[in-house]
Amino acid sequence: MQFGVFSVSDITTDPTNGRTPSEAERIQAIVTIAKKVEEVGLDVFALGEHHNPPFFSSSPTTTLGFIAAQTSTLLLSTATTLITTNDPVKIAEDYAMLQHLAGGRVDLTLGRGNTGPVYPWFGQDIRNGIPLAVENYALLRRLWTEDVVDWQGKFRTPLQGFTSTPRPLDGVPPFVWHGSIRSPEIAEQAAYYGDGFFHNNIFWPMSHTKQMVGIYRQRFEHYGHGRADQAIVGLGGQVFMRKNSQDAVREFRPYFDNAPVYGHGPSLEDFSAVTPLTVGSPQQVIERYLSFREDVGDYQRQLFLIDHAGLPLKTVLEQLDILGEEVVPVLRRELDALRPAHVPDAPTHASLVAAKGGAQDSTVYAAGDDVTGKAPAVAR
Repeated sequence: MQFGVFSVSDITTDPTNGRTPSEAERIQAIVTIAKKVEEVGLDVFALGEHHNPPFFSSSPTTTLGFIAAQTSTLLLSTATTLITTNDPVKIAEDYAMLQHLAGGRVDLTLGRGNTGPVYPWFGQDIRNGIPLAVENYALLRRLWTEDVVDWQGKFRTPLQGFTSTPRPLDGVPPFVWHGSIRSPEIAEQAAYYGDGFFHNNIFWPMSHTKQMVGIYRQRFEHYGHGRADQAIVGLGGQVFMRKNSQDAVREFRPYFDNAPVYGHGPSLEDFSAVTPLTVGSPQQVIERYLSFREDVGDYQRQLFLIDHAGLPLKTVLEQLDILGEEVVPVLRRELDALRPAHVPDAPTHASLVAAKGGAQDSTVYAAGDDVTGKAPAVAR
């Protein structure tokens, strides 16, 4: 079972003192948070992609590459990479490069994005969101698994004799999770390819998340990748903890009420009752998150959202200490003990390489043609 943190990279005014951090402060803070995630014994740090205020993370690969250089075990991921408005060729190149630099400690979560204006900014139409996700991902897979690609689709310039470089490390592409809040088509896409399915699990009631995961599991088995309970599932969630639950509620309430993610709507109590948001003691968090297994089955990845809503860095780091010392060790032990032997762990670069029979140098040795851009025949 992998545990970690995912950030949506918002820049939000602290409602308790009226101070808004600068972009520079938040960018440096996210690096500090990621390093702390590794220090307290968690497994994954994932960073979202946005192209509009109040968010700062427009280039996750740049940030994750910087973090990779300062960590040694942390698995780096995204939450999410926009498969609809990014060129799949650039995604193939950027994440293969990051995979090499991080020594394989990379996977990524694809998503369509929930900010409508991003589509026209990048020359796309939001009405094509699902078809773009389907077509672009099909091309991305070919770019990572085929050395020379001839391709033609609806939304992008055709490719002829194109080789995406660098080739994936050890001949194994980064593992892909498909993130979706409400689109069954994306659950279907994840199942079709035998990839992972990640539900962000922070807005909707657990009954909805259960339904989405159920669709993915049924279709995963339908496509012959294994039994439904062997499908690779990840969940998000959000917590705020203090030793005393009343202290946690009192301290977190002003941040909840002003949060761009979920503020200005239902009360903290109403929101907590129907979504995974848990504000209380570490034991309350443990009990709540252990219960998710009853709704979605044994799953492989749990990411917590803890650095948003204007919470100061000092408080975020305190939350990580609590997660690392009191919460995650119990969840990891209990959930691993309950998981049947035939249900796999989340894939890693090492496990994917082993499944393929070992590492292979996937370098394409070919004389370049920098005049026409056309790749000559591959010579290995």
